Amino acid sequence: MPTVQQYLDDAKNHMEKTLQHLENELTKVRAGKITPAILDGISVDYYGAPTPVNQVANVSIADSRTLTIQPWEKKMLDAIERAIIGANIGITPMNDGTMIKLFMPPLTEERRKEFVKKAHQITEQERVAIRSIRRDAIEHIKKLSKDSVPEDEIKTGETKAQQLTDKYISLIDKHLEAKEKEIMTV
Repeated sequence: MPTVQQYLDDAKNHMEKTLQHLENELTKVRAGKITPAILDGISVDYYGAPTPVNQVANVSIADSRTLTIQPWEKKMLDAIERAIIGANIGITPMNDGTMIKLFMPPLTEERRKEFVKKAHQITEQERVAIRSIRRDAIEHIKKLSKDSVPEDEIKTGETKAQQLTDKYISLIDKHLEAKEKEIMTV
């Protein structure tokens, strides 16, 4: 029979995964600096198998606005270029015959505000996920009263679930604040 602590531990694990998901999603929101993460999710056809770009080429940052992609096989240049164009990441690749360069255009104030809005949407989804984890944990804890678990232990479990929720919501807010600052810094 599960205990109150097991439900709390389970909720904490789920909240931790939610926080990791948030961090991953926020790295995909551009902040004016180019990062190899913008190529995440872009696959190229490599001998009939869809393969991530970073597994068929050397991806490196030349400067804060330029990303270079050097394929290990020269014939992959066109395939990588087509994959980047097809992914519609908002950057046109420049192919010089040996490597592909991606130049990040400077962000306008309006574009920065759009990215902040996107970051807010992502964090709100994660807040909702955290609250739903709390709700599920509290429901499970309340069901333990039928298994003759003392009422005060159940109340303590509910309080701890709320404290866990408050902690993770505050961590999400800190991530959002940091991302917002990063986006708005010119």
